[in-house]
Amino acid sequence: MKSPLLSLPGAVPAEGVDEDVAGHYGDLFREQRALADGAGFVDLSHRGVVAVSGEDRLSWLHLLLTQHVTDLAAGQATEALILSAHGHIEHALYLVDDGATVWAHIEPGTQEALLAYLESMKFFYRVEVADRTADTAVVHLPAGSIAPVPAGVVVRETAYGRDLFLPRADLESFAEQAGPPVGILAHEALRVEQHRPRLGFETDHRTIPHELGWIGTAVHLQKGCYRGQETVARVQNLGKPPRRLVFLHLDGSEVYLPPAGTELRVADEDPDGRKIGFITTSARHHELGPVALALVKRNVPVDAPLMADSTAAAQEVVVEP
Repeated sequence: MKSPLLSLPGAVPAEGVDEDVAGHYGDLFREQRALADGAGFVDLSHRGVVAVSGEDRLSWLHLLLTQHVTDLAAGQATEALILSAHGHIEHALYLVDDGATVWAHIEPGTQEALLAYLESMKFFYRVEVADRTADTAVVHLPAGSIAPVPAGVVVRETAYGRDLFLPRADLESFAEQAGPPVGILAHEALRVEQHRPRLGFETDHRTIPHELGWIGTAVHLQKGCYRGQETVARVQNLGKPPRRLVFLHLDGSEVYLPPAGTELRVADEDPDGRKIGFITTSARHHELGPVALALVKRNVPVDAPLMADSTAAAQEVVVEP
């Protein structure tokens, strides 16, 4: 869903899966600082939106998701995963229940696969699943924002701010009142600073929740019966994940910013030596300089200096080895 806000002055489209919204509006660092200070809004209208209604919606979702949602209170935000039978992450959902419907926003372009899975699991449950992407746009307001929220709009509020499920037809009028627009590159830079993983960025076909620190926030360990639960329990009780998420401070003297996929190795070892991980997301932060999230092998020492191509990188532990 290409955003109409790409027509705003200075708007430059983002790249990859985010290409349908603005990467920035002409001043990346100014936009980051505004967002960090609780000002502005981020257009996330390219994200998929799925709604689940019906009196069995919470008990049914509880059987499918990694999160405990049976008693999810109206207005309470949570996040959850859907795993494969082998425990690999397939979908990440950012949820809120409005008392009648569970609303979830998900990664752009993943709604068709998610809906197909949900429809296949309905059986005799009294639920209705709908793709609401065409008529609902997600907009993010940072924590501390005083921007007015239109009446009747579903709000998902977390420590990082509020996600609004806004009627898509109201997106442009909302933008006129909500303060300066902030591009998704600023939103991503703050996400990296906050060590928050993103599906399709920090995940690949074999990622399990333990590797990214999603245990506790998106995976509830006191429930079972969902697909992939055996892997979660086995790793939690008997094993250790093969990889771990780290936060990297990159050499700020380099003009070059190593992109996602850049291989990592331990500094001072053979430049052609073994790969120990790779960058998943990199960003230029308005205060920290160049930073990144990366996946490395679990047994890499937490104090080992790393190299991303020719760029030095210092680790900060996100997931304990």
